[in-house]
Amino acid sequence: MATLRLVLGDQLSRGLATLADLTADDVVLMVEAREETTYVPHHPQKIILVLAAMRHFAQALRDDGVAVRYVTLDDPANTGSFSGEVRRALREGGYRRVVVTEPGEWRLREEMSRWSDALDVAVELRTDDRFLCPAEEFRQWAAGRKQLRMEHFYREMRRCTGYLMEGDQPVGGSWNYDSRNRKRLPRGTTPPQRLRFTPDATTREVTGLVTERYAAHFGDAEGFSWGVTRAQALEALDHFVAEALPCFGDYQDFMSDAEDFLYHAVISPYLNVGLLDPREVCAAAIAAYDSGAAPIHCVEGFVRQIIGWREFIRGVYWLRMPSYAGSVYLDAERPLPAFYWGADTDMRCVERAVSATRRNAYAHHIQRLMVTGNFALLAGIRPAEVEAWYLAVYADAFEWVELPNTHGMALFADGGVFASKPYAASGAYINRMSDHCGNCRYDPKQKTGPDACPFNFLYWDFLARNRSRLERNPRMRLAYRNLDNQEAGLLQEMRQQASSFLGTLE
Repeated sequence: MATLRLVLGDQLSRGLATLADLTADDVVLMVEAREETTYVPHHPQKIILVLAAMRHFAQALRDDGVAVRYVTLDDPANTGSFSGEVRRALREGGYRRVVVTEPGEWRLREEMSRWSDALDVAVELRTDDRFLCPAEEFRQWAAGRKQLRMEHFYREMRRCTGYLMEGDQPVGGSWNYDSRNRKRLPRGTTPPQRLRFTPDATTREVTGLVTERYAAHFGDAEGFSWGVTRAQALEALDHFVAEALPCFGDYQDFMSDAEDFLYHAVISPYLNVGLLDPREVCAAAIAAYDSGAAPIHCVEGFVRQIIGWREFIRGVYWLRMPSYAGSVYLDAERPLPAFYWGADTDMRCVERAVSATRRNAYAHHIQRLMVTGNFALLAGIRPAEVEAWYLAVYADAFEWVELPNTHGMALFADGGVFASKPYAASGAYINRMSDHCGNCRYDPKQKTGPDACPFNFLYWDFLARNRSRLERNPRMRLAYRNLDNQEAGLLQEMRQQASSFLGTLE
């Protein structure tokens, strides 16, 4: 009897463990599950990307002679869930076992762990070896450490992979060139345009289906131009390496009023659905350095995003779940403001981040961390609502990567499991690292009054409100010295304005 091999929508890799020992008698099951498109209101472009990529991947398997059982979203017999479709396939096909690679979400892994008993069939749940650091190895690395720090993990990953290493020393003599990666984009600079792909018939069919079913979801479906095949993903990688990587490091923290993508790679959705492998991505960037096409600080900064943050965040997720998601360390009980879903706001930086997200199902990491994330931190927005928003609106957002980044990095809701301090910032940071403020009705230099930047009075209110939780943090000592040096009347005025401003959001 044949084996049923389930491939999920973020596992579109021909080298997936599920497919490693595929035989001619086996059948690959792929399901467009309604349950997965609606547990948060995913951006239409995210749904289009995943479903269109799934359909192209299934066709590529068929072209290789693989038998594929594919259940479309609009199939009248579709039960709407992975469990339901595995059960239906077993009933109709009589398979002797089910093979699946571990999913990227705790809830799905828990569901799959019950399949063997529930479905009365042998179920093999395989390790996802597409990542460079298996979850068990991360657990061993983390054992006994009082604090988890990405920089320490990253150096170990450099040693293990040999990436940008000369023997046991880092290429160029430094592990980290982050201090060189904080430049303002010079006026008149025109960054390379993001590589866009014209949807083919399959993608257009998916777009019509998604537009019909998910019209109420936040985000624009029109203008979809993501790649949906491995060939297109590789083309996007090549385009980044040739056109943007040489300046990526310099301007990776800058936010532009006119440019959505700047010098960012914009390949995270391809990595996270499986169309690209992190090893080949790093190899392409390192080859650019070796050939002299890109400088070390740009290549190191990019490689750190892949083998540092991406692998580290996944390790934290599997180490700390399921209790991790429920922690609330700071004062954070306010509902998510309507402007996250596109309502009007006079804060230019927020409006630009949200409008870019609506257009593209994408915003770069500083927009996410230091604008929408920073505002939610300062305003004390409920972590679960912020996390659901990030998971819904970004094409690259899957829980294993979204939850720790939002919960721990942006919101400090875990109390410092891996972030050494909250990433709280006033309008001065946004003014320094963007050109938004010149087009904003608020003044980043004013702390109070009708023209004061909300990030300013919210920042000082945040410090005062959370003093009992944060003042003993060594990295917050300067902030609290500055708070104590504020005139009592000014601080009271800022806190009153913060309360009034936050009240208007509700």
